[in-house]
Amino acid sequence: MSQNTSGLAPSVILVGVGEIGQVLAAGFLKTGHPVIPVTRRQSLSGVLAQVPDAQALVLAVGEKDLPDLLTQIPAQWHERLVLIQNELLPKDWQSAGIVNPTVMSIWFEKKPGKLVKQLMPSPVWGRNAGLMAESLAAIGLNARIIDDLAAMQNELVIKNVYILTTNIAGLKVGGDVETLWREHQPLARAVALEVIALQEKLVGQPLATEPLIEGMLAGFEGDPAHACQGRTAAARLQRALKLAERFGLDLPVMKEIAAAHIAD
Repeated sequence: MSQNTSGLAPSVILVGVGEIGQVLAAGFLKTGHPVIPVTRRQSLSGVLAQVPDAQALVLAVGEKDLPDLLTQIPAQWHERLVLIQNELLPKDWQSAGIVNPTVMSIWFEKKPGKLVKQLMPSPVWGRNAGLMAESLAAIGLNARIIDDLAAMQNELVIKNVYILTTNIAGLKVGGDVETLWREHQPLARAVALEVIALQEKLVGQPLATEPLIEGMLAGFEGDPAHACQGRTAAARLQRALKLAERFGLDLPVMKEIAAAHIAD
């Protein structure tokens, strides 16, 4: 555990104290790191000015709130940033001028009133990877430290394929991931292939299809009863189709699902 000159573990600033933020806070506290929460009513710049020596600045906000927030992060905090969002890729932080944050692809979930559930170890890359792995371990969760950005990008794409495939296919068939793959595998595979095609455009390079699908299936095995259709499924589909339109990419399966299952 890294320490400052007072002998105390350095603070962690946590932006967003929802379900996942609370899980992370518990881990930081168990490893001796004071947690400074930042809510919507507080000034982030004010908090950063008051705690200039904090070890990490963890952004535990939703995907839709991240782009605007990234533009508010001063340069001296860039290497202390920790990002944990779904649908995250290197372009998202690089477009804000951020080069080397810590990034974790979370493979655990926390629903209101329920215990945290791990599907499989969460890969993490960056300067604060050790902090994140140690803090998760303190609350019984596992992490895998990733050595380089290329490998971390692959982990992020796998999570994107998992999230988008299950949510979008779930709009049509509902159910859980085990049933999706057992009874609706052609649909699931067709959606996954379109998701991968979109990811290729977003990362700007070809991707190996089968390893990504195998990564998705590892998530299925981690929690076979995981519900496919999350509360943000429709928004994810609409976001995917807008991105595809920007790239001139035709996604007919997603379009059919949107036409049938999303109200105008």
